[in-house]
Amino acid sequence: MSKIGLASDHAGFELKEFVKSYIEQKGYTYKDFGTCTIENCDYPDFAHPLAEAVETKEVDLGIALCGSGNGIGMTLNKHQGIRAAICWNADISQVTRAHNDANILVLPARYINREESLEIIHTFLNTPFEGGRHQIRIKKIPV
Repeated sequence: MSKIGLASDHAGFELKEFVKSYIEQKGYTYKDFGTCTIENCDYPDFAHPLAEAVETKEVDLGIALCGSGNGIGMTLNKHQGIRAAICWNADISQVTRAHNDANILVLPARYINREESLEIIHTFLNTPFEGGRHQIRIKKIPV
């Protein structure tokens, strides 16, 4: 995978900007779906374009950030092809990729620090989906 989609609201903006440099350093490219400021905004305005880009394979995976991770995560998961997972540590990040084939990592920007975010992102981007018995479950998710 080489292209990562990014989205945040105002609460996740500063951490998203920090994450961009890490992604570039690791050799990935990215597309930023916004926001581009710390001004108050609505996360759905940025979550929907990110979800559509993941669904259409414009980007390979996504990273989304908001204050708690919940609002943007709920919005992303309204899309049938999205499996967005809120992760606050690397262990959860690893399991959600390996067992749930999560395609968007959601970070709770107000509750993790920069170093934690990098460990979570590194794990998410470098954990393959195990398939097998997990694939059967993944096929049952869409309604």
